[in-house]
Amino acid sequence: MNIIKNNLAIRGILYAITSSLIFSIMNVFVKATAASIPSNEIVFFRSVIGTIMILYLMKKDKVSFSKVGIPMLALRGCCGALYMIFYFYTIANLPLLDAIVLINTSLIFTILLSRLFLKEQISPKVYFIMPIVIVGAMFTIRPFGYSTYSLVALLGILAAVFSAAAGICIRYLGQKHHTYEIIFYFMVTATMVSIPLMWNEFVLPNSKEWFYLICIGVISLTAQVFLTKAFTHENAIVVEIVRYIGIVFNALWGFIFWMEIPNILSVIGTILIVGGCFGITKIKKEMTKS
Repeated sequence: MNIIKNNLAIRGILYAITSSLIFSIMNVFVKATAASIPSNEIVFFRSVIGTIMILYLMKKDKVSFSKVGIPMLALRGCCGALYMIFYFYTIANLPLLDAIVLINTSLIFTILLSRLFLKEQISPKVYFIMPIVIVGAMFTIRPFGYSTYSLVALLGILAAVFSAAAGICIRYLGQKHHTYEIIFYFMVTATMVSIPLMWNEFVLPNSKEWFYLICIGVISLTAQVFLTKAFTHENAIVVEIVRYIGIVFNALWGFIFWMEIPNILSVIGTILIVGGCFGITKIKKEMTKS
């Protein structure tokens, strides 16, 4: 029995690493495409492709639409759409390492929102670690520069906020709605929200850009499948920890393709944010055991 559990745990960890790798590859395509295609247009095509694919999966598995809980599904869709818009814009305009590190602060906002809306208990120790993550974010954002860089970095923080909000909605909806239905509302809402945002700056993609856009849609859904498998094979807290390897992948791609070398402030910010999130995750694990 222990051997079976260990094998499942190993597979869960491998799934988590694979999902992080695939998501990082998606980020490469997003950043490469954003050189000639506006980020809001990338969101549109990624959402349209995702909608078509999820509708196919719903039909294949005979998943029907719910007649109740529509407002919450719509709220999840709005939060997810805003997350994707800010996320893609941040990736397009910041070094990959900085963008991903900032978006990983979503753990802090998830804890705060879950306490506020789901009334989940938070260990007092967490409040002592949160300032470390905030200071790390300040090093990465560099607000004292008042530059375009700082403004884009703040949008990365907003992406983390909406990611956390979407996660809270999913946690609430997951008890009553199928995963495919939740994803469908996310994709459709992102499509509708991105249309007016890209309307005045639409660029007709060439053959290479079409290839990139299709890859973004397919790769993102593939990564989501591996992430779902990770959560079904291993403890969620362990998966959260393992997923931080995605920071390494993104830093590597940033260096290989764009020669992005992080400065000392980004390195310090990354260490503080990742270290703080590891500490919070450890506290959550201790609370789960007790």
